[in-house]
Amino acid sequence: MNITSLALLALASLPLPSAALAADWYPSVYGANDEIGAANLLTADVVKQAVSLVKTGKTYPLAVPVDKNLPAFRHRSFRLYNVQVGQQAGKSLGPNRFTFNDELVNAWTGVGTQLNGIGHIGIDNVYYNGNKAADFVSVDGVRRLGVEKVPPLVTRGVVLDMTAYYGKAIVPGGTEFSVADIQAVLKQQHLTLRKGDVVLFNTGWLELIGKDNAQFLEVEPGIGMDAAKWLADQGIVAFGGDTWASEVYPNPHGADEFPVNQYMLAKRGIYNLELIDSRALVRDKAWEFLFVLGQPLYVGSTQVNINPVAIR
Repeated sequence: MNITSLALLALASLPLPSAALAADWYPSVYGANDEIGAANLLTADVVKQAVSLVKTGKTYPLAVPVDKNLPAFRHRSFRLYNVQVGQQAGKSLGPNRFTFNDELVNAWTGVGTQLNGIGHIGIDNVYYNGNKAADFVSVDGVRRLGVEKVPPLVTRGVVLDMTAYYGKAIVPGGTEFSVADIQAVLKQQHLTLRKGDVVLFNTGWLELIGKDNAQFLEVEPGIGMDAAKWLADQGIVAFGGDTWASEVYPNPHGADEFPVNQYMLAKRGIYNLELIDSRALVRDKAWEFLFVLGQPLYVGSTQVNINPVAIR
């Protein structure tokens, strides 16, 4: 064997960069230039079928209130300031003594109930549809895959009550929802999934806020990889629930960080909806409903604070 052959053999034995290994997940099934992922499933027919679910007209806000005390992922924080511009020391403006309140917010966009867009999570700096961070990420935001590209999410929503399934007011942290678990809850609630659905999990986890914020952030119940793949294959547009990551945490199968989010967002273009307050839906046994979300169009952001609405 000559020196060239030995060199080639040595190179072949080296591990390939993860981006190269991941090349089988892009381009997207929606086309090489697609930027909205599973939102492509929201056809006019899907929307019309979802609207037909409205029977009573009752509405449910699905967000949690946001303030400086709300627990948030690791480095994130929220701070709101009221600034009465030009009104210091009791001053007013004009002969009609005009006064007003103005608010300044200094916060991360991923605090509270939020839409995690498909540009939010990557694999070794490669994001949905093979977009490489070096090509589209800047300090002023992303030039592709931003939340401003996401159309209104108007579709059928379903909530799966995992508290009833496990018989606990708060599902224990670290509980991994399997495919069989999800199928059992669907059967209990007389539901089947449809293409374009938003699937939400009620775990009771919001009950910890203000009572045990440390536990709220350190661990959580949620879907594992097998369940994520099964849900994706059903053609859902978004997944989420009342936890802050929408997947079992910490990962019970190794040291990988948030593998479900990587798979759903980066590989499948499926959106993540975090800290959804589904408690009123569960109390009313409103298992399916019209889900409506028109998110703030923050150009260049990959996630944004939201207040989606369920209508039944």
